[in-house]
Amino acid sequence: MTDTDQYAVKQEPYYRPVGDETELFEAAHAARMPVMLKGPTGCGKSRFVSWMAWRLQRPLVTVACNEDMTAADLVGRYLLDADGTRWQDGPLTLAARIGAICYLDEVVEARQDTTVVIHPLTDHRRVLPLEKKGELVEAHPDFHLVISYNPSYQSLMKDLKPSTKQRFGALHFDFPEAETEAEVLVHEAGVDRTTAERLVQVGQRGRNLKGHGLDEGISTRLLVYAGQLIARGIAPGAACRMALVHPITDDPDLRDTLEAAVDTHFPD
Repeated sequence: MTDTDQYAVKQEPYYRPVGDETELFEAAHAARMPVMLKGPTGCGKSRFVSWMAWRLQRPLVTVACNEDMTAADLVGRYLLDADGTRWQDGPLTLAARIGAICYLDEVVEARQDTTVVIHPLTDHRRVLPLEKKGELVEAHPDFHLVISYNPSYQSLMKDLKPSTKQRFGALHFDFPEAETEAEVLVHEAGVDRTTAERLVQVGQRGRNLKGHGLDEGISTRLLVYAGQLIARGIAPGAACRMALVHPITDDPDLRDTLEAAVDTHFPD
């Protein structure tokens, strides 16, 4: 099995387009324009990237960024084995070599001195210097860099440098309209339309609390989790408390408010 086969998206992920994001991404891919996806947690950014990789028939290399990630974690390092030392490509280098879509998920979680290694890949040069190896990797013609982050988490200490932002085209994502979100829940969770619509109403009540005690509202992902529990025979109230209330707050007043919303839409 080749690296390309290993990272191929073999089955079509379910994604419901809500605007012109598909056409814009396809045009950016054709132009090899790096793309930045901005939007709240759980609104479909990662699913969209998987779906586009499937549509474009390109391998997908995904990196979950974190504050401990170093530049070597992205580009590669020398490793010791029984025969001495050998070079191991990092995911960014691998993607550049095989012409994959490289998706850096929640890129602002990584340190700024780590993310600057993507700069030579995001302008006319399209190269990746491997300083420790003394190699200059020229990106495959099909290589495409995509990053995502949640603007709600921005701060002076956790944001992209302007010199990084201006290397990307950006697509803004948000939670879909109620009718579309209910359609997603019917497909992804296997619940009936009425249950899906009630879950969406609970989700909207929770999102109204963002900035009023909640850092983040109830995501589509959490609504799918609640629906999956309901589809497996769990009582709707218990499913909603497990998937929608307890994960997002420990504040007793907020919890009571969310549970009241659950009881309104799913009375016993």
